[in-house]
Amino acid sequence: HPAGSGRHSRKDDMGDLFNTIIGPIEWLVAWIMYLFHQGFTAIGMDPESGWTWALSIVGLVVVMRAAMIPLFVKQIMASRKMQMIQPELQKIQKKYKGKSDPESRQAMTQETMELYKKEGTNPFSSCLPILVQSPFFFGLFRVLNGMDEVAGGAKAIGPITQPVAEQFEQATIFGASLSATFLGSDSLNVKIVTSVLIVLMSATTFLTQRQLMTKNMPASALDNPFAKQQKVLLYVLPIVFAVSGVNFPIGVLIYWFTTNVWSMCQQFY
Repeated sequence: HPAGSGRHSRKDDMGDLFNTIIGPIEWLVAWIMYLFHQGFTAIGMDPESGWTWALSIVGLVVVMRAAMIPLFVKQIMASRKMQMIQPELQKIQKKYKGKSDPESRQAMTQETMELYKKEGTNPFSSCLPILVQSPFFFGLFRVLNGMDEVAGGAKAIGPITQPVAEQFEQATIFGASLSATFLGSDSLNVKIVTSVLIVLMSATTFLTQRQLMTKNMPASALDNPFAKQQKVLLYVLPIVFAVSGVNFPIGVLIYWFTTNVWSMCQQFY
């Protein structure tokens, strides 16, 4: 059917675009994990141990988050400034309340942007680190999901050749493979390990967001619509991660938990 062919063509184009963007990230993630694994092996750790591979994923987080420290500092400053300027934003909104003519809407937008510029913040600054992290998250997801295919003879992912992938597939922590998911396995060990990691991931997500919202913030900055919206997200995000976490490989859950712990320590500092 011509129309159907068009839809499939667009989907194929989108898939090709995604692969073009994520391919180099996937390659980089594979190399970082591999080099850490080689390093841990060189100091005496068992190359076939799941803990060696798990620490390699932790190493990936350390490298990535250390490189993102300047962005993370900007995110914290932007988030706090957005909370602090809410009274001023409410004054602007109140000033133009009920005015829907183009001139008034333009004037309100201009005053709002001038306030953002004056305070050195905007609503999108706090999202930047998440956007930067996302490709690495998907890259790791694809590396872990592709291990079984590489182990079966598919094309290597950077240094992850068939022997390396076979070694990874056989490696376990508490009897659970790092590429296993809660829904994709009938193993009790996998169910227990993924459940614990999902709880830890969700709990640290909650604590990290709460810390960012409330630490060293005056009461006036916590009593406005923006802060109330943030409080809703404070409870919604951990639930979203808990629900979606059943589809994440154990290695990805380790990655997310580790990056949350990094965020908590960095924000505390």
